[in-house]
Amino acid sequence: MSAFAEFAPGARGELVPLAVRRAVPDDVGALVDIQRRAGRDAHPESYRRAIGDPGRCVLVALPAGAPDGPAPVLGWAQTYHHDEATDPAPVGHYLGGVTVDPRWRRRGVAAALTGARMVWVEERAAEAHYVVNARNRASIALHQPWGFAEVARGPRLSGITFDGGVGILLRATTRPPRQRIRNTSNPPPP
Repeated sequence: MSAFAEFAPGARGELVPLAVRRAVPDDVGALVDIQRRAGRDAHPESYRRAIGDPGRCVLVALPAGAPDGPAPVLGWAQTYHHDEATDPAPVGHYLGGVTVDPRWRRRGVAAALTGARMVWVEERAAEAHYVVNARNRASIALHQPWGFAEVARGPRLSGITFDGGVGILLRATTRPPRQRIRNTSNPPPP
């Protein structure tokens, strides 16, 4: 299984009502499970550190209106702050990745997580950045509604190297506020 979602423009499942919230340490096991089901490496200690870092935003998406008790995590996403410009990527806030359980892809989960992260970044900065493998067309298309435009390409961006050797740095302006695509049943996380 590829670590990237298959690029299939227009292919959508039924949108699901979602709740997006900040991740808590008890979510780490679910994040690891999602990473593995998606064919990606998992880094539980890194997730714990990110969840505890007030300068980062780690979110999970759950089915809205789930009964009391643990609800299944459908996907997760994070931000990070790139602190040192050691390559073409500038210092700033970055959307750091989104992973959706393959069973829940194309139902609005990634879009809800991206919208919530953009709200978090725009409370802190005038622009957001994002780096992606040039072969990950599904992720590139996902971020277009928020106005992300290509800034640079390279083998290393914000300290990340890319399978296949080429990454893309994209940037979007967060202020002034502009219309965004959002699943209206998903309020932004605190």
